[in-house]
Amino acid sequence: MKSSKLIMGCLATLGLTTGMAFAQEDVDRDAIADRLAPVGELCVQGEDCGTAMAASSGGDSASSGGGVDGESIYNNVCMACHDTGAAGAPKRGDESAWSERTGQGFETLLSHAINGYNAMPARGGNPNLSDEEVQAAVAYLVEPVMDVPAAASGGGDAAAESESTGSESAEAAGGESAEASTASVDGEGVYNSVCMACHDTGAAGAPKKGDAEAWASRLEKGTETLYDHAINGFNAMPAKGGNPSLSDAEVKAAVDHLVGSVE
Repeated sequence: MKSSKLIMGCLATLGLTTGMAFAQEDVDRDAIADRLAPVGELCVQGEDCGTAMAASSGGDSASSGGGVDGESIYNNVCMACHDTGAAGAPKRGDESAWSERTGQGFETLLSHAINGYNAMPARGGNPNLSDEEVQAAVAYLVEPVMDVPAAASGGGDAAAESESTGSESAEAAGGESAEASTASVDGEGVYNSVCMACHDTGAAGAPKKGDAEAWASRLEKGTETLYDHAINGFNAMPAKGGNPSLSDAEVKAAVDHLVGSVE
């Protein structure tokens, strides 16, 4: 009788220990999954990355921008450059790098983010982002180094400036058609203003300028295919490098300059 009770007790203890081990294993798996979760997600051309992301976040961020989750947008679109300093982008929280920029005021920084500035493409290269989403991301980016206006503009003035800039660009091009020759277009200038942010750094898997091995399989597809990908977007690369005001001729000239380094 005592032997039977002893055996039953051992079995009960073994079952409890096994159950605790499985429970601990589940906890460990969850912890590992959390640690391995990506910091951000790559935005693929054609997906409404910013809007969908903001909706899923529930607007919990404290960043300004009408309740839009600026931190998530930053992590998905902006951090590739502003966390690494790629293409000369000022790093988040670097007061020295931001000192002159913040002196220009929040509205100017917002305008640059919406319209593009130097190596930074319009809307961080994601044309699907709304002005409000860009504003929220900019607010999160500069919060550590400047006072963000509580009722910052949603970017209406900046959007108007963008429309004006696009019109001026079209006029400067002299009504150039999409099929116009690229001979008179400064492809290097377009590349340095729009494309270098990714193709000089390899951000988002972009083949670097001058990397013959990375370009080999792409060049086999032919120049017209490369033109098409650059104009219409391909995988993680947004249409026209994220700057819709560029003409087809300008994009082609930039592509010619880019691939000329490996041909």
